[in-house]
Amino acid sequence: MLYATTHAAEKRRILRDRLAAGELLRFPGAFNPLSARLIERKGFDGVYISGAVLSADLGLPDIGLTTLTEVAGRGQQIARMTELPAIIDADTGFGEPMNVARTIQTLEDAGIAGAHIEDQVNPKRCGHLDGKSVVDVATATQRIRAAVDARRDPNFLILARTDIRAIEGLDAAIERARALVDAGADAIFPEAMRDLGEFEAMAKALDVPILANMTEFGKSELFTVDQLRDAGVQLVIWPVSLLRMAMGAADRALDTLTEEGRLESRLGEMQHRADLYDLIDYEGYNHFDSNVFTFRIDRQETSR
Repeated sequence: MLYATTHAAEKRRILRDRLAAGELLRFPGAFNPLSARLIERKGFDGVYISGAVLSADLGLPDIGLTTLTEVAGRGQQIARMTELPAIIDADTGFGEPMNVARTIQTLEDAGIAGAHIEDQVNPKRCGHLDGKSVVDVATATQRIRAAVDARRDPNFLILARTDIRAIEGLDAAIERARALVDAGADAIFPEAMRDLGEFEAMAKALDVPILANMTEFGKSELFTVDQLRDAGVQLVIWPVSLLRMAMGAADRALDTLTEEGRLESRLGEMQHRADLYDLIDYEGYNHFDSNVFTFRIDRQETSR
């Protein structure tokens, strides 16, 4: 009932331990708190909170228009609803190195388990679109050092995302990743890798976990979990997949409503009311109400 019982610090510790054990961890993207709970129920390892999803949720493009307040607030709403660790997209850190430091502490306070900071120039662009630019290595490493120095919980995971592959190639991406690890990054998120060989080369070149972004309609093939594991990847995210599925279903439902005047033909595609109530633990709330608010009138009191 209400929120998760696992403390944020414990979620971070568990995430660290599982990565240290060499496991591959699966983090589907949650587009709201309820979907985070569903991800947990389906047996996944963590929840990813995408900047692209957060901006889309506001009806905005993913070009750095969201604020730290908006991202941290939505991140807290999602992270507190699940026992799983949540990793969040912190874009370029929302400003200069001091802003990056504040971002990390704010996300810690929001109960997040880890965040990635990228090396794009502001205003950033979606990692799988053309026309990106990256900052120089000094600026990129300053952001990561600021993030590492600012965290108060040593188990808070600092991931460094680099977008340089699409601009200067794989060798440049490996070189940039090494510099980011030297700056203190706990894991590397190499964006827009072209094939499994590139993931494998990145994993072999570094001694920290590698994150693979399996976003649809992008520059990377949609590899299976087993393929990525064999390539040395330890974290896999599907950042926008559930939102795309939900919006596709909503689009079809609205068309059906226009064409048929009702949604009876779509009932089989809907989450049943009983399943929704089970997911949100409706019975737990009823039990709480009956124990706290049910009372009996003392007849002796009423007779006085």
